[in-house]
Amino acid sequence: WDMMAALGHPEKQLKYFHVAGTNGKGSTSHMLASVLQEAGYKTGLYTSPHLIDFRERIKINGQDIPHDFVIDFVQEHKEVFVDLQLSFFEMTVGLALCYFVAEKTEAVVLEVGMGGRLDSTNVVIPEVSVITNIGLDHQKFLGDTLELIAEEKGGIIKENVPVVIGESQPKTEPVFKRLAAERNASILFADQQALPRFETDLKGKYQDKNLKTAIAALQAQKHFEVSQEALEEGFKNVMKNTGLKGRWQIMQQKPLLICDTGHNVEGVTELVKQLKETPHQTLHLVWGMVDDKNVLDVLKLLPKAKFYFTQASIPRALPVKQLLQEAQKSGLEGETHTSVSSAVKAALKEAKQKDLIFVGGSTFVVADFLEWWTTKV
Repeated sequence: WDMMAALGHPEKQLKYFHVAGTNGKGSTSHMLASVLQEAGYKTGLYTSPHLIDFRERIKINGQDIPHDFVIDFVQEHKEVFVDLQLSFFEMTVGLALCYFVAEKTEAVVLEVGMGGRLDSTNVVIPEVSVITNIGLDHQKFLGDTLELIAEEKGGIIKENVPVVIGESQPKTEPVFKRLAAERNASILFADQQALPRFETDLKGKYQDKNLKTAIAALQAQKHFEVSQEALEEGFKNVMKNTGLKGRWQIMQQKPLLICDTGHNVEGVTELVKQLKETPHQTLHLVWGMVDDKNVLDVLKLLPKAKFYFTQASIPRALPVKQLLQEAQKSGLEGETHTSVSSAVKAALKEAKQKDLIFVGGSTFVVADFLEWWTTKV
């Protein structure tokens, strides 16, 4: 709140779709932004983390925030940010909201960072609150049960503001219903509704859940008019309209090379289903994780494959030797590589034309891969 006061309260000048969740929030946010853009609204999109360029976090109608705006903003507000001892994420939220106000943005899709209740994005009063699903993620900060994590995510539910839950779960549904009742907020579970179906350019069957959540959110809000044509074109052109990367992204054929940022139990469960349904001979998995995830539970989900264990170029990356030790506890064996690029190169050298190479396990592994691949190409 001190930051918003110092910035002139930009949070009060915008109309929001506020999106939280432990899986699927990124795709849902991009779907919402694409549809609103097709409906003719100047649409801001705030997401995290970025994959290659920091400016990916802040977009208007699919275009990254300009370098000059970032530089000028930091120079103008650096002193007050230091005085307030703000985190990187908090400063970035302030930057995003000021940019959206300066550009007279009509709609903003604002993605929560990690939690919800204490997240810096939670200063806004949205048109609709969206919680995609709840899984065991960031347990050091959010709690070690689904109920506790739902309580934190449910902190974005506001007085008299409708809330849409993407996926109903026995342990979290009562939590969300209680929070909504306490705040006089109407609540809707997207997976319990009969909703229209639309084609989307986002690949992977798991996108069906995100699609339903986005449709339900658009129906729940009352401020923005969205035509059937805008829905159809928006869902069909998510990647083109928003620049979304790393969601079942097919990089090449023969051998088929795919990357995806799914990294927790819920996300990897969906990815494994999709891998099994994708025709291939041998599966090659380039896999790395971060050290704050439930590593063993995720590794137990992985299918039989030729593994290329690796680590991303960030401090949070789980060291590859430690990852191999954890993998061996689940009966998995493979090569180790100290960089993502060397792991992918090894997989490409080994794979035959009808094989499938998958790169994932962490958002940051995908980020390293995409940065190397873009430079390579």
